[in-house]
Amino acid sequence: MKPLVIFFALLATVAGGADPISVKPLVQAHAHNDYEHRRPLLEALDQGFCSVEADVWLVERRLLVAHDLKDARPERTLEALYLDPIRARINQNGGRVFKDGPSLTLLVDVKSDATNTYLALRESLRRYEEMLTRFHPNKTDTNALTVIVSGNRARELMKTEAVRLAAYDGRLTDMVTGESRHLIPLISDNWSLHFKWRARAEAESLPAEDRRKLKQIVDQAHREGRRVRFWGMPDSPAVWEALASAGVDLINTDDLAGLGQFLRVRPDGR
Repeated sequence: MKPLVIFFALLATVAGGADPISVKPLVQAHAHNDYEHRRPLLEALDQGFCSVEADVWLVERRLLVAHDLKDARPERTLEALYLDPIRARINQNGGRVFKDGPSLTLLVDVKSDATNTYLALRESLRRYEEMLTRFHPNKTDTNALTVIVSGNRARELMKTEAVRLAAYDGRLTDMVTGESRHLIPLISDNWSLHFKWRARAEAESLPAEDRRKLKQIVDQAHREGRRVRFWGMPDSPAVWEALASAGVDLINTDDLAGLGQFLRVRPDGR
């Protein structure tokens, strides 16, 4: 290879992050509050994360990405930070975010009014329909990007739609309602509301009572065809190990490199 070609190849790698073909997808890795990183989305994809989370506010008909409304900026839209670069990557990479990889999950955590924000999100998603998972009453057509609405959710409105481009992020109580997994494919909940363990010391393991309860939750969700995620626990290897061992589908983290390395060296390779 000519020196000039090598130079531009290296320059592209530095600018765009890791080569998407060489990155191993980590299906359990979820980038909590992903937008707070220096390079939203891209840092998570560089690590192989298959799920990212973006908080959104509806401001003058625009979906702005920020944790707090005071931090919302007009240029930081859901489209600019996530939907456009995801589409570009899919187009460049054979129809998937990761070459021959799984669907990427985009968890949209709504901070503003549930109904109006969902209506704006629905309108926006229609412009990206060709890459999105479609949810029907009795089936799900999985595509390169799967959008799930969390936070303030317009449940009744979403239930009335015959075809949706986004699903509903449920809670543990939703597992006893009989709602379809095609409406609620993901169960997320606050760890501290259901478990005693806080992993205050690195060597402290998950107590047997909590371990049994966690396994029961995961098993029930999997029987119903749903995935499981928790938030509100310490961000440490001891917690990651407990969740991964129990089969929790999405492991929250703000430490992208740490969780990425942890999952890459686990025996099951997830």
